[in-house]
Amino acid sequence: MAAGPYRRAQVDPLAGLRAPADPPWDVYLTGTVFLDIIFTGLDSAPVRGTESWARGMGSSPGGVANMATALARLGLRTSLAAAFGDDHYGDYCWDALEQGEGIDLSPSRTVPGWHSPVTVSMAYEGERTMVSHGHEPPPEPVPLPEGAPQCPPRARAAVASLVPGIRAPWIAQAASKGARIFADVGWDDTGAWDLAGLADLEHCEAFLPNAQEAMRYTRTDCPRKAAHALAEHVPLAVVTLGAEGAYAVDGRTGETAVVPAIAVEALDPTGAGDVFVAGFVTGTLADWPLADRLAFAGLTAALSVQEFGGSLSAPGWAEIGAWWRQVRSLDRQDPEALRRYAFLTDLVPKDAGRPWPLRRAVPTIGFRRSA
Repeated sequence: MAAGPYRRAQVDPLAGLRAPADPPWDVYLTGTVFLDIIFTGLDSAPVRGTESWARGMGSSPGGVANMATALARLGLRTSLAAAFGDDHYGDYCWDALEQGEGIDLSPSRTVPGWHSPVTVSMAYEGERTMVSHGHEPPPEPVPLPEGAPQCPPRARAAVASLVPGIRAPWIAQAASKGARIFADVGWDDTGAWDLAGLADLEHCEAFLPNAQEAMRYTRTDCPRKAAHALAEHVPLAVVTLGAEGAYAVDGRTGETAVVPAIAVEALDPTGAGDVFVAGFVTGTLADWPLADRLAFAGLTAALSVQEFGGSLSAPGWAEIGAWWRQVRSLDRQDPEALRRYAFLTDLVPKDAGRPWPLRRAVPTIGFRRSA
């Protein structure tokens, strides 16, 4: 990958594991890129028939871009296959991901005459409400540039979002090439909550639903029971518990881990779930212990909600290092809590140095190309 001020993370978490025969990419993913417009600083939900003013606003790439950016900022070599509109929004998203984050877009394409999907997100009271608009891209794919890689390319891992009742052929293809599949799932609008309907779960190494999703799919009344039930179907089950942290069960070894959430003042929760998955993927590919992976995933998610915008709120190693130095400097810290994150000491940059120039969400898109 070409290097530049935004294109190289300060830490390569896989540096000690890399070998010449490795796949060219650490993580591959595919999906829809949205342009996210986020309103923050709302005191309450908008009321019908009235006008609400937000104290803050930001725009950034969204959708699958949230996950791709979070992975890239943690130092993983990330490849994304997506369709982009040929409008200003599409140009902005493409440049932000390729030039700004160093994400490989060679499997992606620009679709003539197709406008970018848009999501408006309103953050208030620690939650969010979203309104989206978009059209499916044309069914006939636009030819990829000459020399574009085979899709999916070889990668150490792939991240997927499972859809009830629908198989995604690329997941099996990626798994057949040696990729370790990490998957989450959305709300089942059909109401069936049939685990057998998640056909691609058979290809997954790890499944990361939230507590409500996990309990509904397993017909249990407790997130921990749900995690153990899921571990009978997938090697590693991770159930996120919101403010209570996360719980994981390794079905191969019987190991369990629970890590509490880090209390922060949330500005915007958009994309926090994607950042959690990205942190967990990073720790897994780096062969960290299960509890360290959970702790790191929770930390990165906690740091992300303190910035507005989905993809561009994802933390990099400079911010992770700054947090670690700060919490160790505070008086009356719980020694046990500090020991939980001691594994960061050998990972984060040794000094603050020049802050890594992470892009943040911008109030508006005023130029055809990102500056």
